[in-house]
Amino acid sequence: MRPEAFEAMLPFLVEHPGNPSGGHAPARAAKTALEEAREGIAECCGAAPDAVVLTGGGSEADNLAVKGAAWAARAADSALDGIVTTGIEHKAVLGAAHRLAGEGFRVSEVPGTGAGTVDLDRLAEALDDRTAVVSVMLVNNETGIVQPLAEVATLVRERAPRAVLHTDAVQAPQWLDLRTATASADLVALSGHKFGGPKGAGVLVVRGGVPLVPLVEGGGHERGLRAGTQDVAGAVAFATALVTTDRQRAEEGARIAALRDRLAAGLAAAVPDLVVNGDPDRRVAGVLHVAVPGVEAEVLLVALDRDGVAAAAGSACSSGAIDPSHVLVAMGLPRERALASVRFSLGWASTAADVDAALAVVPGAVERLRAA
Repeated sequence: MRPEAFEAMLPFLVEHPGNPSGGHAPARAAKTALEEAREGIAECCGAAPDAVVLTGGGSEADNLAVKGAAWAARAADSALDGIVTTGIEHKAVLGAAHRLAGEGFRVSEVPGTGAGTVDLDRLAEALDDRTAVVSVMLVNNETGIVQPLAEVATLVRERAPRAVLHTDAVQAPQWLDLRTATASADLVALSGHKFGGPKGAGVLVVRGGVPLVPLVEGGGHERGLRAGTQDVAGAVAFATALVTTDRQRAEEGARIAALRDRLAAGLAAAVPDLVVNGDPDRRVAGVLHVAVPGVEAEVLLVALDRDGVAAAAGSACSSGAIDPSHVLVAMGLPRERALASVRFSLGWASTAADVDAALAVVPGAVERLRAA
């Protein structure tokens, strides 16, 4: 967590016991903090405060968006039964879409391209006037490739004018200005731990009063869209981290991109046949996603972990799986290359010493594994 977020969070963990739905003074203090946090989040997203729905993380926000909008659309018009998403989405979106398929919705998964972006021609073919929900992420959680969301929105408005557009923007805040990058989306999912906030704190931005059926029903919290006493400490820390990220994005982004480029150059010099996955010109500063031919990613990750380098294959939600990443498969990468691919991630806390440590460890680990 960013220090600013932790410091803002701490008083609401130990000093302020009030339930923000209550009427006494401690409750009012909690309510004030909650609404100030909502206002800060809204400003960073280019949205009104009442558009900000607090959730328990990005996966919950994705599920509320995809399922909630689909259920609401079908309730309004039984002909609206189409769900269009991509094969390179986070599993929270794909899982929600698969659940809807079991309920009778028509679900289309558009493949990606070798560059790591959604195939816009195939997307256009999948849209029709019965499409209820379209979900295309803003930044891919594995490759770091920025998706052409504005072009997606244009296609949706032309070919599926009654559809709601959702974007999983969980990976975006540290790299992109959400005010402009998500302006074309009706529903925007965020998660605090991706930009220095707490784990388990998320947001769904609901623009234009898009109707949703809630996943959790009860006391009418969050405008009836997510029942349950709000996590005031989490919301305050989320907002603080997001506002800090927004203010420091340009400076941090340039610094982190330089670190990533030094890591990439160092690895390429030591492992000449290393291959970068996705279009390098569309990736965010904090991701280096590479294939190491002849080395299984899962084995390499164990070797790196032993020497203090924390990397990943696939998404963090599915680490430990021996199947190739569904994202890389949907991009059309050969199975062998997908199974040899790993992701190195950098963020606000990354330093030159971290890059030096990785460069001191990774080439030796690759050499030992190839020799074995």
